[in-house]
Amino acid sequence: MTTLTLTPGAVTLSDLETVYWTQASVRLDPACRTDIERAHARIAKAVAGSDAVYGVNTGFGKLASVKIASEDTATLQRNLILSHCCGVGPAIPRGHARLLMALKLLSLGRGASGVRLDVVDLIEAMLDTGVTPVIPAQGSVGASGDLAPLAHMAAAMMGHGEAEYEGDVMPADKALSAAGLTPIELGPKEGLALINGTQFSTAFALAGLFGAWRAAHAALVTSALSTDAIMGSTAPLQPEIHTLRGHRGQIEAGETMRALLAGSEIRDSHVVDDARVQDPYCIRCQPQVTGAAMDVLRMAAQTLQIEANAATDNPLVLVGADLIVSGGNFHAEPVGFAADMIALAIAEIGAIAQRRVALIVDPVLSFNLPPFLTPNPGLNSGYMIAEVTTAALMSENKHLANPCVTDSTPTSANQEDHVSMAAHGARRLGQMLENLNRILGVELLCGAQGIEFRAPLATSALLQRVVSRLREDVETLKDDRYLAPDLERAAALIASGEIAEVTQTQMPELSQ
Repeated sequence: MTTLTLTPGAVTLSDLETVYWTQASVRLDPACRTDIERAHARIAKAVAGSDAVYGVNTGFGKLASVKIASEDTATLQRNLILSHCCGVGPAIPRGHARLLMALKLLSLGRGASGVRLDVVDLIEAMLDTGVTPVIPAQGSVGASGDLAPLAHMAAAMMGHGEAEYEGDVMPADKALSAAGLTPIELGPKEGLALINGTQFSTAFALAGLFGAWRAAHAALVTSALSTDAIMGSTAPLQPEIHTLRGHRGQIEAGETMRALLAGSEIRDSHVVDDARVQDPYCIRCQPQVTGAAMDVLRMAAQTLQIEANAATDNPLVLVGADLIVSGGNFHAEPVGFAADMIALAIAEIGAIAQRRVALIVDPVLSFNLPPFLTPNPGLNSGYMIAEVTTAALMSENKHLANPCVTDSTPTSANQEDHVSMAAHGARRLGQMLENLNRILGVELLCGAQGIEFRAPLATSALLQRVVSRLREDVETLKDDRYLAPDLERAAALIASGEIAEVTQTQMPELSQ
């Protein structure tokens, strides 16, 4: 298994993407250990003193005014974690949990949390040996931190709850023992440092971002297929059009589609004497729509990269100022906004793709393709209901794209009276991506089928690679057959990123 060394405060989107897609192990740059130790020394000084310091020798939330005796500070942290293990619902995917743990490492590594190096070492060791806490998906409102899900992570470190190890779910203490690890007894503030933070919301938002970027690449490919299948015009891809507007995503989307369609015999066959003056918007405005979605994803990416590098627990140890200060970095409002932006982009990429599917199966609009792309319409229905499925998925995504960050509600006896709802705002992105990948999978099937109906005219060499790769998994549709497996295979090709990769075309980069 690959091990990445990450520097807190300087981690890139590429680093995080590697952690997510490959489930790489993570270690912090050893240079950060000195700052971690200094912050812990300041916490130890506070424990020995008489002043009340939130979360160190006081209760939590509405109970912050209750002073805790020094001999009870370890019990305080234990009770905090166990009482906050109130997550419900299905366990989150393993890859999300590992990304969450890596993000927690990065936050602790900023040297403002006050934990011992033992805490950092155990998270690193759990990532390295494959001990993954079982974390329920529901229960966080995105402030004060992702308390419930992060408590389940911390509980597993203490030997409570459950963890997955070598493919089996078992009690966390047994998983740690099997991996040669020892549960940790948390010291002053360490429980609070582990559960105060935005790492659950950020992990899910990043997963949504990375999946959406793959889908955007795939959409450029499937839209090029659809354009050629309906004998659409490439004139709207003229580079000067996009340069005159100036948006990066639009410029890059147009450039990518031009490259994909270059050399198509189908296109060359109707450049002259085509009676159609303009194509519908779903063909003509693809760079403007998908490109805009790409730009929105980049804006969200910038926010999430900052958040991934941030210290987000409370209170924070300001070593240089010799202070332990309560603040609000645990509030996931930036992540909530980013998740809503990603949701909008996913919904719009799917909305215009669905209209292309509707176009290509409609004989009135598809420029002489057979109805529903079947060679024997009437007896056969072809892709009639596959298009209806894409309409259902598109509509579902429209509803899911409604903002979550505006839906605050007071919690914890009105102490935490404004919350971000970033957790489920980010978590819904997984379902939205599944829907989008299936819409694009149907477009892939329809686009390839449409291009094959144009024979003996051939599409471009790059798009032919896409058709050939699809045909390894899904045969050309002739007579009607049980279609559900075809849709799932096509969606899997989209989700894997393989459809874009097989073109060997330079795709737009996520980074700014």
